[in-house]
Amino acid sequence: MSRARLRRWWPWLLVLVAVGGGAAFTSRRYALARSKAQAPRSPPPLVVTVATASQGDIGVHLDGLGTVTPIATVTVKTRVDGQLMSVDYREGQMVRQGEVLAEIDPRPFQAVLVQAEGQYRRDLATLKGARVDLVRFRNLYERDAIQKQQLDDQVALVQQLEGTVKFDEGQIQSAKVNLVYCRITSPVSGRVGLRLVDPGNIVQTTDTTGLVMITQLQPMTVVFSVAEDFLPQIQEQIRLGHKLPVLALDRAQQKQITSGEVLTLDNQIDTTTGTVKVKAIFPNDDLALFPNQFVNARLLVDVHRRATLVPAAAVQRNAQGAFVYLVKPDQTVSLQPVSVGTTDADSAEIVKGLNPGDVIATDNFDKLQDGIHISPQRTVAEASGGSTR
Repeated sequence: MSRARLRRWWPWLLVLVAVGGGAAFTSRRYALARSKAQAPRSPPPLVVTVATASQGDIGVHLDGLGTVTPIATVTVKTRVDGQLMSVDYREGQMVRQGEVLAEIDPRPFQAVLVQAEGQYRRDLATLKGARVDLVRFRNLYERDAIQKQQLDDQVALVQQLEGTVKFDEGQIQSAKVNLVYCRITSPVSGRVGLRLVDPGNIVQTTDTTGLVMITQLQPMTVVFSVAEDFLPQIQEQIRLGHKLPVLALDRAQQKQITSGEVLTLDNQIDTTTGTVKVKAIFPNDDLALFPNQFVNARLLVDVHRRATLVPAAAVQRNAQGAFVYLVKPDQTVSLQPVSVGTTDADSAEIVKGLNPGDVIATDNFDKLQDGIHISPQRTVAEASGGSTR
């Protein structure tokens, strides 16, 4: 190649070398930056709500499905036969004991009373005459003017008439009682049911339906069953004279209907279920309990003092038993086995495995693992310094 041509290509060769070096440098920097961008980053700490184990009192409760049972349910019936003249109550009305509910035509019984009184007066007059004759016969007998037989007959006649007068007095009392029965009154205080007989009908003592049904609503009782294993504990509290509180809850066990106390226990255990019936009494001032209503009864049998308490939601279970996630000072969690005592609503008693002041996790259990870092978040109550108990 001639020198002239070599001098002509030399600048182009320098340009090609410069462009190739720049491209190689740019590609190397791009690959390095890409490798740094794709390098794995450590995940952020898991946000977990935590709570602090506290010390307090917790009640030992027994729950059972109960039936509201009135103390008295009375079917009011007539005690005399006659025409129903009036009904003096409204359906669903609250009535007091002794209040008039209905009236039966009293005229036939008033006539019977007049007859009984007339018979009594006639027989009483006859008795008085016989007694006068008896005194006369005795005087004559003392003077041997009559025989002993005549005196004995007169004595017997007087006694017979005395019995007749006594019978007449009973007839008068019976007529008066029947007159009282014409005014049908309430035997108990309570709520009147639906009317079963209308005025104008003839009612009889043999009627099976009755006139009306009255249910006593105040106080009210609830009968529920508890396991026989708790019977000694309940009996001991009753023997010591302690009143055992009972709460009546709704079906969801979320709302308290009313509160009362244990009235008595049944006298035998049901061998088919291994339970014993408990009867609790409630004032029912607001009439919240209704006859034959189903409620959840919660009986307080004991109180554990100064127990270690945690939220019930914090206690988890696996094949080995109950456990909680304990939060360590370095913001890691560890699986801590615990022994759970009684539970009450949202709190659980920890018998073994935790101390008051320990911090535990209360949510995100599906993501928690032993040794994982977390970002603890306090509940609103704890953050504000409040307490659940």
